[in-house]
Amino acid sequence: MPDVEAVASGANMIVNGYAFTSTPDGRVRVLNLNAPLAAAVLDGDGRVLETTMDDIEAGIVLGYYRDNEEFMEAARA
Repeated sequence: MPDVEAVASGANMIVNGYAFTSTPDGRVRVLNLNAPLAAAVLDGDGRVLETTMDDIEAGIVLGYYRDNEEFMEAARA
């Protein structure tokens, strides 16, 4: 089980309980802080590469990412 507190404090942004963290290779790791077994990895274009989320939750996460992507860019700069 991931350390939720450590993930939250290291995240570039948190939207509605989902922590979004950039990786050096341009990917974005997403963790549901309320259900830490639900996670995803997105590529730089916002496509799901890996996930333990169901399709509905993955779609919600993609919406959050696309709606707030500019804040991820600001955090990376």
